[in-house]
Amino acid sequence: MSITPIPPVLNNRSSEKFEVNGAFWKIMEQIKTEVENKTLDETIQYLVSRVKGRYLFSKRLKTVNYSIGQMNAIIDQGGAYKMVRIAESLQSHGIDLIGKAVADRPQVRVVLIAGPSSSGKTTFSKKLSMAMEKQGLEPRCISLDDYYVDRERTPLDETGDYDFESIYAIDVELFQRHLAQLLNGETIELPRYDFPTGKSVKSGTQLTLTPKTILIMEGIHALNPLLTDSIPEERLLRIYISGLTVAKNDDGSYFSTTDNRLVRRMVRDRQFRNTTASATLARWPSVRKGEEKWIIPFQQNADINFCTAFQYELALLKKKALPLLEEVPRTDPNYGEAQRLIWVLNRFHDIPISFLPSHSLLREFLGGSAFEY
Repeated sequence: MSITPIPPVLNNRSSEKFEVNGAFWKIMEQIKTEVENKTLDETIQYLVSRVKGRYLFSKRLKTVNYSIGQMNAIIDQGGAYKMVRIAESLQSHGIDLIGKAVADRPQVRVVLIAGPSSSGKTTFSKKLSMAMEKQGLEPRCISLDDYYVDRERTPLDETGDYDFESIYAIDVELFQRHLAQLLNGETIELPRYDFPTGKSVKSGTQLTLTPKTILIMEGIHALNPLLTDSIPEERLLRIYISGLTVAKNDDGSYFSTTDNRLVRRMVRDRQFRNTTASATLARWPSVRKGEEKWIIPFQQNADINFCTAFQYELALLKKKALPLLEEVPRTDPNYGEAQRLIWVLNRFHDIPISFLPSHSLLREFLGGSAFEY
């Protein structure tokens, strides 16, 4: 028996601020005239290198705004590979510009990277680390996840479950002490959080800052001033990232701005954490509630906002996401949301995963990444 999926929720704007980035469409037009005597990749790199930072990040999240019809037309006309290459190059260029911004601020010793679930913070941190190395700096990445308190000390939410989104799930006192010691030239032993046991354990990893060392600290609470209120402002650079969905129907109505991140998380959790789509969907409202309380309000503290979404990603993620969503039975409480996402994904024409380079941020969720996690 065929089942008609329910329509998507439209005009569902996020509380995150965003504005349209015109760089992508400008390059799509310019590439038609600049390609002479150059390969496609050479042309893209040339055009992307001319894009100024203001077109990629600002006090708002710069995003690409397109209709599903526009995107499918590009795919149908054989332009999917070109679209992927342009988007990936623009993102890498933006990260390189941030690396240069750090180098241009010699007083900065700590780069803080925050964002909601499945924004790609880990890969973004790794790519930013590479960009900083190009500038002669010595970045060291530290995850705030390693500063989680032992599980029995984790605060509970109103339902009695562990509230891992709370700032107080982090050992704030230990983090502040370590950061102050490092900036004072002292050596610390980094903690390591053992997720299977829910315990903080010794890592055996010692860390001392050199004059060229820049700490990159990523985590959902990185922009919360409670962590860094004792550190001079000039020593910090705050970056907020997110993966907003701004795809719209041809009539101008928008899909939920969180669909990209939800689909990313569902694909990643099944592949690397053996979690069903139903379990991810069931957990999502709690995750979103925690984001609205603990993460998004601090977006205004960011020096730089950076959107990690790709205009093509739902067309690419659908191959792995659809089978997971189709496993959700009609008797499941999350069946309606699963059908909504199936409806959304089927609006996009397919893009082969093979078009995605190994260094892509999306590989954090799909697998096959050149980075180790």
